[in-house]
Amino acid sequence: MKLRIPQKSDIFGKKVIVRADLDVPLTDQNSIKDDSRLRAVLPTINFLLENNARVILIGHLGRPDPNSKFKIQNSKFSLRPVVDWFNQELGIRNQDLRIEKIGEFEGWKVNDNFCVLENIRFYKEEDLSISSGLEFAKNLASLGEVYVNDAFAVSHRVHASLVGIPKYLPHFAGLRLLKEMEVLSKVLVDPLRPLVVIIGGAKIETKLPLVEKMHKIADYILVGGEIAEQDKILLKVQNEKVTSRKTVLLVADLLENGKDITEKSAENFKQIINLAKTVVWNGPMGITESSKLEDTERGTRILAEALAKRSSYKIVGGGDTVAYLKKVNLLDKFDFVSTGGGAMLDFLSGEKLPGIEALTT
Repeated sequence: MKLRIPQKSDIFGKKVIVRADLDVPLTDQNSIKDDSRLRAVLPTINFLLENNARVILIGHLGRPDPNSKFKIQNSKFSLRPVVDWFNQELGIRNQDLRIEKIGEFEGWKVNDNFCVLENIRFYKEEDLSISSGLEFAKNLASLGEVYVNDAFAVSHRVHASLVGIPKYLPHFAGLRLLKEMEVLSKVLVDPLRPLVVIIGGAKIETKLPLVEKMHKIADYILVGGEIAEQDKILLKVQNEKVTSRKTVLLVADLLENGKDITEKSAENFKQIINLAKTVVWNGPMGITESSKLEDTERGTRILAEALAKRSSYKIVGGGDTVAYLKKVNLLDKFDFVSTGGGAMLDFLSGEKLPGIEALTT
């Protein structure tokens, strides 16, 4: 799939709507714990600003109930901490930031060339299944002259800010979105082998399609986390149905409390990791936010440390896995950190992502 990135002639002096992934974890004091997703969009924003574009940034934070009454300034889902981050990072340092009207929407005019709309998920019409969704998208589009999608992590959603706006404006892919697709496409088309795919976590409904797809591509599939116990038989039966190539599937055993894989399973996984030339990892092996009374991170830690020592090409995605690697100071040992969790899984599973498909028409 060929996507266009904006050239200088496309955006110079124009108002450019940028859909970014602004969904960052916050502390209880409303400060940003991990700014990785914000840094991922900086190259696109800087490119636009350097070419005299006026940027209107759109994104979301968390999952607010769009049907509830709320006061934006006091909401835990407000993007104000993100606005403060950009205010400092871009060197603007506006001391008089306040929420105001931007067209029909509320947001912050950080300076004449950069503004941020409040959490787009405060509006129920962001979901295009709502009857007024397209009209909402048209109103959003009226804020700009050009649209750029740099939000790979949410491009599997059928939302107004992803699928609707491109119907009304010239549209392009952002630099980060393009990089995500290039790296993940190489895994599907021409990976260095052996290719090892590690799948953990608890959501079997999102992980099972990836297991099925990887049967036809990977050399080894290692499955841990709750999905290992929930669907061990299903996974093995599914693996046996694939006759075009023989993939080795290893499904971990869990501890009696079900909160981590056994040390023996982790060591077995480690042996396979030591053979790998390419590794894709999504989902921890156990609960990585454990209490002081029990260690439920051991399986994940064994894999993380084994991978950190390998010179293979390593890709990691999924919020819980990335957060854990950052916590144990091993994230920099990975060659590519995908901003996507569900979007990464869908892409590797062969699914078409609506937000990306919208850029091709």
